[in-house]
Formats: sequence, C-alpha cells, structure tokens
Amino acid sequence: MKVAVFSSKSYDREYLNRFNNERHELVFFDAALNSHTTSLSLGYEAVCVFVNDKLDPETIKQLQENGVRLIALRCAGFNNVDLPSAEDKGIKVVRVPAYSPHAVAEHAVALILSLSRKIHKAYNRIREGNFSLEKLVGFNLFGKTVGVVGTGQIGAIFCEIMLGFGCRVLAYDPRESDALKQKGVEYCTFDELVRQADIISLNCPLTPETYHLLDKNVFDRIKKGTMIINTGRGAVIKTSDAIDALRSGKLGYLGIDVYEQEENLFFRDLSESIIPDEQILQLITFPNVLITSHQGFFTHEALEEIAATTIKNLSDFEEGRTLENEVRIKKS
Repeated sequence: MKVAVFSSKSYDREYLNRFNNERHELVFFDAALNSHTTSLSLGYEAVCVFVNDKLDPETIKQLQENGVRLIALRCAGFNNVDLPSAEDKGIKVVRVPAYSPHAVAEHAVALILSLSRKIHKAYNRIREGNFSLEKLVGFNLFGKTVGVVGTGQIGAIFCEIMLGFGCRVLAYDPRESDALKQKGVEYCTFDELVRQADIISLNCPLTPETYHLLDKNVFDRIKKGTMIINTGRGAVIKTSDAIDALRSGKLGYLGIDVYEQEENLFFRDLSESIIPDEQILQLITFPNVLITSHQGFFTHEALEEIAATTIKNLSDFEEGRTLENEVRIKKS
C-alpha cells in the first residue's frame, strides 16, 4: 500500500523503515498535514500522521477526494482528527493506543525531580564553573501528597512510581481502578485533589471536559507553592492563567512536556528564528518552569512499538483484517 507519512523526522524514517521491511511503499514528507498540504496525498491510499497534524473537516474532505481511505496515527491521542468527518467520508482511523506508558510516566518523574532538586539550574551553573550551592535548596518527595489526574495506563504507572518514593497518592478519574486502590492509591474528587496535593500530574487526554481543566479557578484553590506537571495534552492547562499564577507565587513550579500552541513550535529547530509566541517566551523566563518539547514518548522502546503497531495497522487494513486499533465515535 502506498502511504504518505507527514511531519516525518529522521527517527520516523529509521524506525518505520526498519519495521516495514518493504511491505508498504512509505513516502516521507517533512510538511505537516493540514488543509494547505493535502495535495501531497494525491495518489496515496493512506496517510500516516502525528500529534500536530490537523485533520479538520476540510482536510478530510480533500483527503477523500484524493483517494485516501485510511488515516494512521502514529500516536495514542486523536483529538486532532475530526472523527465524524472521517466516518462521513468513509475513511478509517487507526492509532497506536499504548506504545510505552512507562516512557511518559518516567518523563513526568524526571520533570518532578529536575524541578524539585533544581537539576537544570545546577547543570548550567557547573558548565560555567560555578560550583556554589546558593539558591539550589530543593525538597524531598518522601511524604509529599501527589495528585494524579487520569489513571489510564500512563497514570497508573506514574502512581506506582510515586508510591515507591513514599508519597501519598491521590487520584481523580471517572473510572476508578481497584488494582490501584489495593496498592494504596486514594481516589477522591477533583476539588479534593486540587486542594490537598503538593504535586499535581496531568495524565489525561484532551476532551471537551478536560479543555482548560486547570484555569484561574483551579489555580486559586491549589496550595501555595504547588508543582504542576503536564505530560498529557497542552490545552488541559490555560496557559495565560498559569502565567498569572506563577507571577503571584501561587503556582510554585511548572513542568510541561506539552503546550497549548505547540504545533507552531515543537519538533522544529527555531534557534535562529524570532519566536512569535509571547506566552512561551514568558514561561521560559521563569526559573521555576521547565519545558521539554513533547519528548515524553521519545525512547527506543516507544519508537519501536509505535513503528511496529503502525505497520501492523496498515497491513491489517490492506489485507481486510479486523482493525484492532480503530478509533470509532462513541455512540451514546
């Protein structure tokens, strides 16, 4: 099957080609897929896309007109795809539901430890020959209350890691896990979690219910000095309100691997450019903010799983097998 791979990087080419083994004709494009780049899909049966490709109704309409029959996401999230439009146009959508939940959970912990022990600041100091410990006082994780929003595969692993640090773990999720409860995780309301937690980790997808879940109303209710970590989706946090909370000192630390407007920034080298995003520039100036550019998934193990599952999804579609990883609209 002929597949157009959008938003491709060197690692996409390496891993997809390795697991493809010439089963499909993969053509890689640096460009992101959106309504302005759909002409590149002409003559392809499938498109393979990532988190910042925009598959809105107009894009999907043009894909269907170009002969595309399958959208293969090489990620778990699918909030960037208009599913009703895809269904209406007869285009199937598949994804990689779980590539390496440990990778993202461990990255969340890395952000916590870097901020709590000021590793990022110490690293820069040492490179400049400054071995002073002044203003590098951190805090122990042991005994802290950690709030986890979303206890799916990633959130569940994160809970277990934080229990291992000796933390009290509170969790909020519409679907409670009996297995996590048995391990010591305490489920509570979102409001109780927000008010009690010293550290809040966001491990939930972006849905209408979670859009700007953390806004001024929530920041007003958190404990002074709370740390917030987001490895889920950027728009779960209202960035402008987070900046205000940082300025006031209510929000003590912010670690994000995702950002509301990341599609214009992440996965690109902008070191020689003037960045037009005022909010990201403001965030960078805070010493208690740590930003990584959506690299939580970025491990060898995860890239192998993404590539293997993506190729399987393509082969299942081509050979008429059941699409195990198909994304369907939930029927009420």
